[in-house]
Amino acid sequence: MLGLKLATDPRWVTIVESNIEEILTDHAWCEQKAATNAITIITLNSEHEDLVTDLLKLAQEELEHFEMVHEIIKKRGYKLGRERKDHYVNQLFQFTRNGGNRQQAMVDRLLFSAMIEARSCERFKLLSERIKDPELSQFYRDLMISEAGHYTTFLGFARKYGEGIDVEKRWKALIEFEGEIIKSYGTSETIHG
Repeated sequence: MLGLKLATDPRWVTIVESNIEEILTDHAWCEQKAATNAITIITLNSEHEDLVTDLLKLAQEELEHFEMVHEIIKKRGYKLGRERKDHYVNQLFQFTRNGGNRQQAMVDRLLFSAMIEARSCERFKLLSERIKDPELSQFYRDLMISEAGHYTTFLGFARKYGEGIDVEKRWKALIEFEGEIIKSYGTSETIHG
């Protein structure tokens, strides 16, 4: 369904299990950034009422996920660490066009957002199936379903508002691009690392 070019090596889960506090902190900040991203897209494209409505709900969900991860952190006696840079997201962002028109920028941002949600969904699925912690296994299964919905929301809006742009060609190019950069990841206890 997600169409990712390269699956995450299942050994990544063993790396994650070596430092649960780190993965939870990284995950919390990923959720905060996802909410901020949705709000940014709204800010830049506020003339599209349906997009605003759906992305407001999405941003609220992402903040709820941030809160849920933070509650797990507190319950386990961990501390929410400082915000981390997400090198994968920063590298993926290089795919988006500099210049171009506003519509192209919107489509690229929506596709970029869909890709992040797709990779997160894939990672959450792997965690739900392989992590030995039953609470986290169920937690990541529930979030996987939500991330899949976010992925389809972003991709759907890119297709809807991409009139005159070959959105499918651009999406396939992004899948190829992501498939190359993801080869460098899967070695740290972060959601995208």
